[in-house]
Amino acid sequence: MYQKHSSKILNELFQEKTFQGVSPEKAKFLFVGLDANYADNIESQIIFDKIIEYHSDGVSFWQKYKVHHPFLLDGYNGDGKKYHKNFTRLGFQEKDANLISFIELLPFPTVGRNKLTVSDLPVNHLGKINNWIINDSAKFIFISSGVANLMRKSGQFSWLPEKPKEHFGNLRIFWQDETKTVFSHLHFSNYGKFEEQMLLETQTIKDLIEN
Repeated sequence: MYQKHSSKILNELFQEKTFQGVSPEKAKFLFVGLDANYADNIESQIIFDKIIEYHSDGVSFWQKYKVHHPFLLDGYNGDGKKYHKNFTRLGFQEKDANLISFIELLPFPTVGRNKLTVSDLPVNHLGKINNWIINDSAKFIFISSGVANLMRKSGQFSWLPEKPKEHFGNLRIFWQDETKTVFSHLHFSNYGKFEEQMLLETQTIKDLIEN
């Protein structure tokens, strides 16, 4: 169950692009999430013009403002900031902007705390995600356990096993072939008792960036 965001502008932006950052077809690093969540009053926040700019061209936004997402700029109040603050620990720079794409299982913006079920997920969009992962240029794909559970239940990702099968550094591997690897990782919104493991996983991802 989810609550779709009421912003007409935000929904129109997602109709044009159901991803953030570089196009998933061109990405080297692909991060798969559940939904793109925004503050209910996002249109009235001073950051909203930056939100529009970001969704229009996420690569140029990063290169211009030196941060990968507008939630990291002064003026945003709402959910999502912790995720993106933790993501910055990976060490990606603006020079890497054309390598990174964020995609979600829902192809539109949401608000509030949502608990998604398989019936919430558009099958045609899941097909696009599967293609982006398996057939396009992404070399390193990152999926948290909660996201993987829904993907598995959908029946649209036959390659996705019940559990990760092997280790790579501090990460675990769901699937790989000669050109790409799908990793299991902790969601970047985690904190507290998960902090130590998140830092270990961060180091392994940093090593991938350098290769």
